[in-house]
Amino acid sequence: MQNKLTKLLNIKYPIIQGAMAWISESTLVSSLCNAGATGVIATGGRDISFVRDEIRKTKELTNKPFGVNIMLMADNKEEIIKLCCEEKVSFVTLGAGNPVPYFEVLKENNIKIIPVVPNLKLAKRVEQKGADAIIIEGMEAGGHIGKQTTMALLENVIPNINIPVVIAGGIVDGRGLASALLMGASGVQMGSRFLLSSSCLVHQNSKDMIINATDTDSIVTGYSRNHGVRGLKNDFTNKFLELEISGAKNEELFKLATGTNKKAAVDGDIKNGLVQVGQSLVPLNKIQTTKEIIDEIINEAIEKLDNASKLSSYLK
Repeated sequence: MQNKLTKLLNIKYPIIQGAMAWISESTLVSSLCNAGATGVIATGGRDISFVRDEIRKTKELTNKPFGVNIMLMADNKEEIIKLCCEEKVSFVTLGAGNPVPYFEVLKENNIKIIPVVPNLKLAKRVEQKGADAIIIEGMEAGGHIGKQTTMALLENVIPNINIPVVIAGGIVDGRGLASALLMGASGVQMGSRFLLSSSCLVHQNSKDMIINATDTDSIVTGYSRNHGVRGLKNDFTNKFLELEISGAKNEELFKLATGTNKKAAVDGDIKNGLVQVGQSLVPLNKIQTTKEIIDEIINEAIEKLDNASKLSSYLK
């Protein structure tokens, strides 16, 4: 399965693992790389020594290309970018800020640049400035979300961009991958599906909550304050939304939300923490090895793409 994205990143399958704070580390990342996709180390909330250790551990566990995610709101972003250059990582994904000022140094070090952008205007800007590919993420995704749906982004962005476009948000299986490719995307980014990988170190309580969730258990907090975060309904989200609707100050809301991702992902507190996961919950029903997940996604995508060619007869 060769296309613009797989050639750019030198990977077998057009699947990138989304960076998930407190979750995406060397064990998960290397397992994705070894299964034919590619993984991304998450640096949000981490110090430079952690990032360095995880990059080097990943290199010990795989000889395949992998990436590092850089949160541009982080105080240590420049330190992490310098480290990525020193360690010669294959690519970086950049979000939550303006990535353009860092393009020059990344290009000088032959690191592929893949910004995460929320709309067509910014997609055109980073393409013009030299991005190698872009990721567009619909509001169906877990964690921090934007304003457009995955389908709207597919319609709005892809026809107007020439570099590879990776689509994310609510994509968890081969049907989603096939749909993205048929719409003109070069690949997909998935996070939620890999939470149920046996190689993912997220707390078992979070895994169990995802497995037991149904399609109506997804909720967004902070959306009215332009700071939407998607996860599963629980005591924390009930309290947050009650305060949000009542008009509580942003400071009070942000104080309540601070650290809730780590509480669920690391500590296993699924009542007071937030299990950040996307909206496509029903297919997330079992724990598998990373290879089993990737093989299942690819086999299903091939089947759906083969069947799609037959559908054209209905329109003739």
